[in-house]
Amino acid sequence: MSSWPGKYVIGLTGNIGTGKSVVRRMLEHLGAYTIDADSLTHRVIAKGAPGYQKVIDSFGKWIVTPEGEIDRGKVARLVFSNPEALKQLESIIHPFVLQGVDWLIKHSTQKVIVVEAIKLLEANMHKSCDSVWVVTSAPVVQYNRLLHNRKMSEADAKARITSQPPQDLKVKAANVVIRNDTSFEDAWKQVVAAYQKIGIATEESAPAKTVATQKISLGEVSVIRGKPRDSQAIAALINRVRPAASKLAHDDIMAAFGEKAFLLLKVGENLGGVLGWQVENLVSRTVDILLIPEIPANQVLPPMMEEMEQASRNLQCEASLVFVPTALANEALWKGMGYEKRAPDSLSVSAWQEAARESMTPNTVLFFKQLRQDRILRPI
Repeated sequence: MSSWPGKYVIGLTGNIGTGKSVVRRMLEHLGAYTIDADSLTHRVIAKGAPGYQKVIDSFGKWIVTPEGEIDRGKVARLVFSNPEALKQLESIIHPFVLQGVDWLIKHSTQKVIVVEAIKLLEANMHKSCDSVWVVTSAPVVQYNRLLHNRKMSEADAKARITSQPPQDLKVKAANVVIRNDTSFEDAWKQVVAAYQKIGIATEESAPAKTVATQKISLGEVSVIRGKPRDSQAIAALINRVRPAASKLAHDDIMAAFGEKAFLLLKVGENLGGVLGWQVENLVSRTVDILLIPEIPANQVLPPMMEEMEQASRNLQCEASLVFVPTALANEALWKGMGYEKRAPDSLSVSAWQEAARESMTPNTVLFFKQLRQDRILRPI
C-alpha cells in the first residue's frame, strides 16, 4: 500500500535508454497522472530554486554559467567519475525531489499515479509505491537510442550504459516488467495488459469522450482526446495538410504517442484538425497545430486550446508554450486567448526558456501563457 491513501502509485524505473519516458506517457494516455522525478532534479538546482545555492556551496562557483545558472553538464561530468561527489549531490537533491513528488501526488485528481525515476530503487522511493514497474531493453537497443535520440558520442553512450547497475537487479525488484525492444505498438500492448490488472478502467478502452462542441459555418464540430487507435486518421490528416512533408504512416503516429498527446477536431464524422502537445518538466508545449484549409481557425482554436490548457493544468503545468505556424500566428486571436508573442530568452524562468529553445522550429512563432502563479519547487 502506498504512502498516499486513496492513490495507487506506480514506481517506474529502468536503466538509461530503455524507454521509461515512453512507457510513462503510455500510462498517461490510459488515464494515469504521471510525474517525471528526474526532471524535478533539474528544477531543484535552477537559479532561485531551493537546491541552487547548496550545490554551488558544495562544488564551487566554477559550475555557474555567465547567466547565473548551474551548468548541468559540468556537474554531470564531475559526479559521473566521482562516486563521493555523486553521493553528495544526491543528498542535496533527493529530499527536495521527494517533497515535490509528495506535493504533486497530493494535489492530483487521478487515482493512479506514476512516478518515473531512474534512481527509484537506490533512493528507496519504491518503498512508498504500490507497484514497481521496470522497463528493459537489450544493450544494443539502449546504445542506438542514446546515439540517435540523445545525440551522444559512441564513447559517452557506452560509458553511460556500462556505468549503471545491471538491468537484472531492477528486474528482480519489479512487480511488472515491460520489454521495450521493438515497436511502440508491442510495448503499448504490454502496458495496457498490465494496467488493466490494476482494476481501474482505462481511458483507451472507453468510448471517445467529447470535451467541447460548437456550431460553425461547416456544421457542428467537436473536440475529442486522441487515442493510439486514431493513428491512421491522424496520419491521413497530417499528410493532407502538409503535402510537401514526408508521408506519415500509422506506425509513425503510434511512435509519436510515446512523446505527445493529441486533440482531434471532428467536423461531423470527419477529422478536420489535430493539436499535438507534450508536457515535460511542468511545461506544456504545443508543437502541432493542423487544420484543413476550410476550417475557420478563429472559431475552433479557442475550444481546442482551452481543453489543452485544462489537461495541462491537471498535470500541474506552470506554463503553456505554443509554437504556432506563421499562417495561424494572428496576434489578436492569440491575445484573445490570453497568450503573448514572446522570444525564448524573454521568458522569466530558465526551465521555460530551455523548453522553448528545444521545441522552437523554423517558420513558427512562440506564444506564451502562464497557467499558474505558484511554482513547484519555488524558492523556500
